[in-house]
Amino acid sequence: MALFGVLGRRGMPIVGEGLYLRPSELRDFVDWTSLREQSRAFLTPWEPVWPADDLTRASFRYRVKRHAEEMARDEAYSFFIFRESDDVLLGGLSFGYVRRGVSQSASLGYWMGETYAGKGYMTRAVRLACAYIFEKQGLHRIEAACLPTNEPSKRLLTRVGFHQEGYARSYLNINGEWRDHLLFALLDRDLVPLQQDR
Repeated sequence: MALFGVLGRRGMPIVGEGLYLRPSELRDFVDWTSLREQSRAFLTPWEPVWPADDLTRASFRYRVKRHAEEMARDEAYSFFIFRESDDVLLGGLSFGYVRRGVSQSASLGYWMGETYAGKGYMTRAVRLACAYIFEKQGLHRIEAACLPTNEPSKRLLTRVGFHQEGYARSYLNINGEWRDHLLFALLDRDLVPLQQDR
């Protein structure tokens, strides 16, 4: 399904299904800034308020450094998503709040540039990344949350194999307001193979 290799050696990607995922690097700044700026109106209803300096080079440098440190400490795993055929940056995803011991779990978040949304890229990327996290990082459970009105995100999670487990009131501050969220989870045995969605 995928050629795993990641993260002891920087730049070694997770590859599969026409995509590759790798940690952010300083050289990604221009592509990332451009994609986020072009997609601002599309992303705003689903994300926390962006800091005033969010798209600056200094902020991006800090983000790359923080992500690398979190990976090294086994606290979080963040990836950019690229189309394999032309190396175009499509979006990003992350597994945060990694919990070891009796939990072996993490929380999934993701975003997609507006131009590339609705084309199946994120479904493939989430499956690829979840397979990596289960197989190579040894996690057992991945949790995700989405706004009840976010129909595309609900469909994506269901296609990948996530099960809705609950409803959290005033769960996350999104676009400046505390918003209710649907809670989903995926166990290592639940992941739907990529080939089934073709």
